[in-house]
Amino acid sequence: MRVGLAAVFVTALAFLSPAQAMDIKRVVSPGGIEAWLVEDHKVPVLALEWVFEGAGGTDPKGKEGLANIASTMLDEGAGPYDSQTFQARLQDKAIALGFESGRDGFGGSMRTLADNRDEALELTRLALTEPHFAPEALDRMRASVMASLRRDLADPNYVARRQFYATAFPDHPYGGESRGSLESLPAITPDDLRAFVKGQFGRDRLVVAATGDISPEDLGKALDTVFGGLPAKTEAKPIPDVTMSGLGQTILLPRPTAQTVMLMGQPGVKRDDPDWYAATVMNYVLGGGGFGSRLMEEVREKRGLSYGVYSYLIPMDHTALVMAGGSTVNAKAGQALDIMRQEWARMAKDGLTDQEMADAKTYLTGSFPLQLGSTQAIARILLQVKRDKLGIDYLNQRDGYINAVSQEDIKRVARRLLDPSKLLTVLVGKPEGVTPTRTIEGGS
Repeated sequence: MRVGLAAVFVTALAFLSPAQAMDIKRVVSPGGIEAWLVEDHKVPVLALEWVFEGAGGTDPKGKEGLANIASTMLDEGAGPYDSQTFQARLQDKAIALGFESGRDGFGGSMRTLADNRDEALELTRLALTEPHFAPEALDRMRASVMASLRRDLADPNYVARRQFYATAFPDHPYGGESRGSLESLPAITPDDLRAFVKGQFGRDRLVVAATGDISPEDLGKALDTVFGGLPAKTEAKPIPDVTMSGLGQTILLPRPTAQTVMLMGQPGVKRDDPDWYAATVMNYVLGGGGFGSRLMEEVREKRGLSYGVYSYLIPMDHTALVMAGGSTVNAKAGQALDIMRQEWARMAKDGLTDQEMADAKTYLTGSFPLQLGSTQAIARILLQVKRDKLGIDYLNQRDGYINAVSQEDIKRVARRLLDPSKLLTVLVGKPEGVTPTRTIEGGS
């Protein structure tokens, strides 16, 4: 059955419509639950994606990692089925069910063949409303998360990310490790998990998207089946907006490694910012365009200082970042860092050439339909568009937003976002030619 489902997903690639022709329907269930749907009966597959906005963003003090542990356990037994039986039913029917805890919400996804839809919906309902949280399963999942944390503590890239976020967002949920810590995880109990589900999964914060072989009428019934038994409202603590800290600092975490990991960033643009599209075009040229970007050209191609260097935008619900990173041999760390900062300043001063602008727009519009290559991919993008309140016609309008970006827009946004003197920089390794503002021995 698993092979059959995979084959159907691959076959679906040939039939799904491009973004320019996508028909998105707004569906409201009899119980008042709203979802967006791309209906497609060419292949017998249904993908359902959802998120409880803000859920899991504020774990209780001393029990950090609670939401993440919950995400690993919702399918470890629910309703009348113990963990082994629940997993067996998923596998026997080729149902893919998963959950994920993030900084801004707690999400879930379900994929199934149309013939198994009723079973898939029922198992999803049970996972959300009647999870077991058995002590044995909790011990097993907790041990797995703690093992992954121990492994990551030896990874310089992970150490750099952890230090960056801890410095940028102290005393805010964004500054913590969503998986918790080796100290907090042992304190989490089954009762904590039950309280989390009861207090965080509510229809008032639910966003849903679906794609595939289902009619609007049947989707409405499915929404009530899966989510109708959840509380109408929750009293969860909201996540506050936050302004980035640590601007202008260069933090060194010494490690006995052959290379230095470099991570830098400063405030960016949120997804609903009018400058988002100009920032997207600008970032593609700066470091988001792979081998065609300026950072790769200057740091790797011309000087051979790194195998890879990049920049990217991170829009979050309560703040935003523009970041860059890479790694280089310790002896060249100062040189590589200087070049990255120079490119940051050059973009802010000069903007783009006409050719860079044209190439970026061609790529960003031409590559986007490739992200819509499966039922699940479309459902996930629909969900994000709905969460970001971009409008139900966004996928049909996106190319126009990108193509409307002007040189004046790029210059304004580059001056707004890129200031090398304000970069928070974190280095992990034994870099030469760098004078840190702070050194953290043995820290993470």
